[in-house]
Amino acid sequence: MKIYKTVSLVALAAVSFVLLSFSNGESSYSLHSKVKDFTLENVNGNKVSLSDYKKAKGFIVVFTCNHCPYAKMYESRIMALDKEYASKGFPVIAISSNDEKAYPSDSFENMKKLAKEKGYTFPYLFDATQQVAKDFGAQKTPHAYVLKKEGKDITVEYVGAIDDNPRDASDVRKNYIKNAVDELLAGKAVSKNKTIAIGCGIKWM
Repeated sequence: MKIYKTVSLVALAAVSFVLLSFSNGESSYSLHSKVKDFTLENVNGNKVSLSDYKKAKGFIVVFTCNHCPYAKMYESRIMALDKEYASKGFPVIAISSNDEKAYPSDSFENMKKLAKEKGYTFPYLFDATQQVAKDFGAQKTPHAYVLKKEGKDITVEYVGAIDDNPRDASDVRKNYIKNAVDELLAGKAVSKNKTIAIGCGIKWM
């Protein structure tokens, strides 16, 4: 019995350690949480904050990176989202929070190269301290958020995947981000406001 209890306690401690290792702590936003403004460096050398977007109705925030195969699959789809929704008040803001020491291909210099090569029309920001990813509770690349802006308040209205088919854009049946933004633009609440993000895990320092 003592051995069983000891093993159980060890197992519980191990599970707790794993959960803590992959958790971003108590500061992680939940649905409808107010989002703190942040300032990160863009690949063009400028600093970008949410407060810079005076006329925005909201934002499509995507945590992504250079190296992840899933992130690569979504590059063109993220660009398409910005093309469709930036003019409607929901610009894309892409953020890379990966530890560049673990993956040198995700370094700021390589972020600059990728943004230029792909012709990104949206900011591609480097979260050097990983604090913004921790605040959002981001775990994957890509991990997407739709934010709504009302006055000075910015709230989380959707979190999860971009759509339901990472591997085949032509066979997407559920466009989670598009649906969420369309509903917000129509003055409605987001009907499907949480899904499971599928991608590579963010590499923590």
